Amino acid sequence: MNLEPLLPKQYNTLKAFFAHQRYRLSIYSLSSLLVWRNEKFQPYAGIHNGALVIGFEFMDVRENRHLILPISPDGEFPPTLLHEIARDFGFNAYRFVPEDYLAQYPMADIKAHFHITEEADFEDYIYATEDMATLSGNRYSKKRNLIKQFERRYLDEDRVRIETIGPKNENECMDFIEAWCVERDCGHEPTSELACEKIAAINALENLQLVEMNGILMRVDGVVSALGISSRLTQEIGVLHFEKAFTAIKGLYQFLDRECARRLFQGYPLINKESDMGLPGLAKAKQSYFPSLRVKSYHFKLIEE
Repeated sequence: MNLEPLLPKQYNTLKAFFAHQRYRLSIYSLSSLLVWRNEKFQPYAGIHNGALVIGFEFMDVRENRHLILPISPDGEFPPTLLHEIARDFGFNAYRFVPEDYLAQYPMADIKAHFHITEEADFEDYIYATEDMATLSGNRYSKKRNLIKQFERRYLDEDRVRIETIGPKNENECMDFIEAWCVERDCGHEPTSELACEKIAAINALENLQLVEMNGILMRVDGVVSALGISSRLTQEIGVLHFEKAFTAIKGLYQFLDRECARRLFQGYPLINKESDMGLPGLAKAKQSYFPSLRVKSYHFKLIEE
């Protein structure tokens, strides 16, 4: 059985599969799946017995190819069926299996079909939207202080503008992503996580309306200096996929983070801010916002029968 490239133009066709999906890892956002592709890897998909099967092919390291859990508006996928699907499509592994799946089935049944490994670097952080929008309480005092400093210097002087991202400012946002990438030196290694994220952010900006992502930008002295882009994950969880700000402007990142919570997640009580990818600095930043919970990710390798 063959899978075909997964592309943004397929969003409306595939949207129904995700209407009631419950997996809390950010990769299960359809919008995200459609924009995360580059020269290093490409997502593929196909429909099998009413389920959407999604796999990732890696151009440089073929051993990394894998599936994620199938998506279906109707049924579940017990370990036996999961094993059969992978075998039928020629894959030997699933990645980004959320801990929710392990709680659904007896561990003995899962271990009869798969070798299980936790992927600690890809454990997602989930926050209460109200916490992020208000930053109330002593634990957020440093964040509030940084925001107040930013507001006194920039907002009170009328030097800040917040806009919804759309066709009129899309090119400026792309210019900002390029400048942000230069600041972070993410072009030094074309296949690095940051370089891949840059391409995904540009793909998102180019297809924002098509894949139903939402975004805001912030201008400081007329120049786009920060942006955030979100999408739906489940009925209760939205994902903040991209959150970028120039580090030279003190307090801008914290101000952006609060405004994203206020403007992009109305109707979602929870915000998934993705994983820290095992990067110590990113882990420290995510932990400093006190996640309400963290969702573990697992790697399932097929046991050959």
